[in-house]
Amino acid sequence: MKTTNVVIRNPEMSDLQRIIHINRVCLPENYSVTYFISILRKYKDICVVAEIEDEVVGYILTTHEKSYFSVFSATKPKAHIVSVAVLPDYRGRGIGKRMIEEVLDILKENHYNEVFLEVRVSNYIARSLYMKYGFQDTKILK
Repeated sequence: MKTTNVVIRNPEMSDLQRIIHINRVCLPENYSVTYFISILRKYKDICVVAEIEDEVVGYILTTHEKSYFSVFSATKPKAHIVSVAVLPDYRGRGIGKRMIEEVLDILKENHYNEVFLEVRVSNYIARSLYMKYGFQDTKILK
């Protein structure tokens, strides 16, 4: 079932508590509140939230990482999709897909030429979605 009334937008600091709630409900990786604040302050322009009827139901947090070599060149750093989550009641509606598309568009507009993320090997649904957008398995971390 597709949801047509989804608004995908950049997060605001007022979304912080909702993002943290979604993280706690959906993921085993629970970051500190200060980590979320740091991401929203520094990188909100490359992050998105999904909102339905004024309620945030999903998010993607993205940062960037500079390599040693990017310090000496004009190339943009690599984008790192740190966390992706959609509340369980809203999954299967294309919300994750729309958020991924929006983040990739934002990153392309900002001239990021490399994007990476980490996902559990057992998360077949997410891995399948990411592969549709050109992501490839490159390394398995223990």
